[in-house]
Amino acid sequence: MEKLIENFVQSLLSLDRLSAKKMLEDFTSAPKITFIESVVIPALEKIGKGWQEGEFALSQVYMAGRICEDLVYEILPSGSPERKDQPKMAICVLSDQHKLGKTIVYSLLRASGFDLLDYGTMEVDDLVVNVRQDGIKVLLISVLMLPSALKIRQLKEKLVSLDLDVKIVVGGAPFRFDNKLWQEVGADAMCANASEAVSVIRSISGGVE
Repeated sequence: MEKLIENFVQSLLSLDRLSAKKMLEDFTSAPKITFIESVVIPALEKIGKGWQEGEFALSQVYMAGRICEDLVYEILPSGSPERKDQPKMAICVLSDQHKLGKTIVYSLLRASGFDLLDYGTMEVDDLVVNVRQDGIKVLLISVLMLPSALKIRQLKEKLVSLDLDVKIVVGGAPFRFDNKLWQEVGADAMCANASEAVSVIRSISGGVE
């Protein structure tokens, strides 16, 4: 698997969409979400770490994410027309430009019958405004870089100061590297991978009025 990840990384860095897509098509395990979680996400994490260490350009990080997003849209269903009785939910990327994790979780949740708003990429203050205006009760946040993860503490403090009872669910590389970080920043739950999102949201939304 490590060799496949490395080959995928090279395809992304060289902007070879066809090669990346062929690796996906040749992947025999089912379902295809396995390829995303076992290959795509680790590859992007490697590229993100390489950028932090000055090995790759930010443009390479961005374009790698865009290529992967295109692949994800081909793999994952657009969503079910049936929606469950649920609290108002939203999902976003906090500060980072990497949207792949959000794209995967958003698609999986909608395919499972959940309805949620997609805020795209936002900063703390704008996110607080949106959450308050839309009456959001469950907020999913995806991050790739540690500085973005640490901003969740500031977000939580602002929500509490406005007396907004919002459950925060986080995911992304920093929380997998440090399995206690989600608690330190004030989140209510953490998803180690996209597949966990559905069960975590079912569990946490059951206790939200």
